[in-house]
Amino acid sequence: MSGAGAPTTPSPVDGSGLRVVVIAGTWHETISNGLIAGAQRTLDAAGAEHSLVRVPGSFELAVTAQAAFAGGADAVVALGVIIRGGTPHFEYVSAASTDGLTRVSLDAGKPVGFGLLTLDDEQQGLDRAGLPDSKEDKGAEAADAALRTARLLADLRG
Repeated sequence: MSGAGAPTTPSPVDGSGLRVVVIAGTWHETISNGLIAGAQRTLDAAGAEHSLVRVPGSFELAVTAQAAFAGGADAVVALGVIIRGGTPHFEYVSAASTDGLTRVSLDAGKPVGFGLLTLDDEQQGLDRAGLPDSKEDKGAEAADAALRTARLLADLRG
């Protein structure tokens, strides 16, 4: 399982005063909804203000994140599910979505919590979605990373 070696995080981060937009694709509804729930639990526990925006698929995450930053978001949590199929579509969408989110984050100078699951099969997603039988909660991890990075960047910028 990919969670092996994950860092142990210190006490919960204080997200008060941070405006976070959770952006989630609509494909693979059970997995997507699990990711969203994990992100929202983490943001609620941190006291961050947050909203949810649904997009058609993972390819649309980057441009929507860009709009969220233009609208004043301090951080974005990007959640999507791409499952390998029998065509090169998986590689193209995975690479474009990842590269787009990276570019948006660097251009804005603000964090994007990366919760884009690129999977070989549906079971891998169910194992990572934060559902009752899941081994990991990638939505929660992405939200935590976004909050911690937003606080770190604020400290570095003084």
